[in-house]
Amino acid sequence: MGFQLSNEYLIVDIAAIGDYKGMRFDWSGFITGVTLRDGDHSFCVPESLITGEGTGGQGLCNEFSIREAIGYEHTAIGGQFPKLGVGLLTRTDEQPYRFYRDYPLQPFRIEAEMKNRQSLAFTVHPENCSGYAARLEKVISIAGNRLRIQYQLSNTGTNRICTEEYNHNFLGIDGQPIGPEYELKFPFAIRPWSDDPGTLDGVRIDGGEVTWAGEPKKPFYFQVDGFQACSSPWLWELKHRPSGAGVREISSFPVSSAAVWGMGHVVSPEIFIRLELAPGESVTWSREYEFYRELG
Repeated sequence: MGFQLSNEYLIVDIAAIGDYKGMRFDWSGFITGVTLRDGDHSFCVPESLITGEGTGGQGLCNEFSIREAIGYEHTAIGGQFPKLGVGLLTRTDEQPYRFYRDYPLQPFRIEAEMKNRQSLAFTVHPENCSGYAARLEKVISIAGNRLRIQYQLSNTGTNRICTEEYNHNFLGIDGQPIGPEYELKFPFAIRPWSDDPGTLDGVRIDGGEVTWAGEPKKPFYFQVDGFQACSSPWLWELKHRPSGAGVREISSFPVSSAAVWGMGHVVSPEIFIRLELAPGESVTWSREYEFYRELG
């Protein structure tokens, strides 16, 4: 059985530790559902609608080290390397690390503590792996129509930790398919790019507004430049125009990179933060989301 936070504005569902058993996303604070009571609007959807397809993502789930796993390049075949929030993975061959592959897994010990109906805390305990070790503490809380995720990462090992973190944000408002009824906005004119131009097929970009000509028939993906010069109080906003329901991320931290991924039922604005910690150092950051419904 999982956890639930609630107040007069929001209901937030969070998976029990171990409900998600994958090697990609952080096992602590895996947010599977958000409901806005005003209008009974839902926002979270699974990565794929086909059972067994994809990497098991759902809702607001975060990941460390999608591009380059900590210590992987120095790990011998059969040796272990850490995946923060998940556990120690075993390198199985000479191939580069790929976030979507399955690796033998030794999960970290994770504890959860329900503070009250509006706050839940997780602790991912460190386990040394070739000099790499880190304690991850996460507090998920709600106040009014806002959801806040507070992180603290502490380097308890002897090696420097260099990684990045982002929230995948698997979003589909009220289960409505992605298409002309949606708009995704950024607070500045974006410069989208992709190594594969075909992943932009059907995506319309006008300044800071992203729309779709129709329901996407294949996955879309592009990266976003320009956040370094942005001083807006919000990072992105997704709105379903017919219902007026929407969500905006109002996090405040230095953005290292950003991207947008999606397919017919889901769109995922992804905002990355770079984390570099010497032994003994700690860093804190937070993500905050505002859920709303605009009338008429």
